[in-house]
Amino acid sequence: MSAAPKKVSAAATIVAIGSDGKMRTLRKGSNGFTCMPDNPTTPGPDPMCMDKAALEWAEAWMGHKKPTAGKIGFMYMLAGGTDASNTDPYAQKPTTGNHWIKTGPHVMIVGAEPGFYDMYPKHAQPDTAVPYVMWPGTPYQHLMIPVK
Repeated sequence: MSAAPKKVSAAATIVAIGSDGKMRTLRKGSNGFTCMPDNPTTPGPDPMCMDKAALEWAEAWMGHKKPTAGKIGFMYMLAGGTDASNTDPYAQKPTTGNHWIKTGPHVMIVGAEPGFYDMYPKHAQPDTAVPYVMWPGTPYQHLMIPVK
């Protein structure tokens, strides 16, 4: 619930992802948002809270399936995220060349048409203090927007 503003997370569905990648519902919500305390495939805590379109995008990413382009979703990660590769959506640890970065509190726009992302920096080692595209050139590219 720490991923989103209290008014959002208070009425959100809460799910947990098992080591098998399947989600189980811990609490049913009423506002169309879903929050999860952590993704077990990442090295540290990374709570997130997302609308329905962003949840579909996240399920596509976790299932290694192509998300629907043009179905825009919004995701909160106000508690920040763990270190992650900015170029490899499935990296689980730093390696030479996978551009591991640390992100603070942010929100994300996912699922936009590819051209939308061309307006923002797509550097492998981005300045995480300004909006940038994570996983550029992949079906999972998305806009990272830092918040303070």
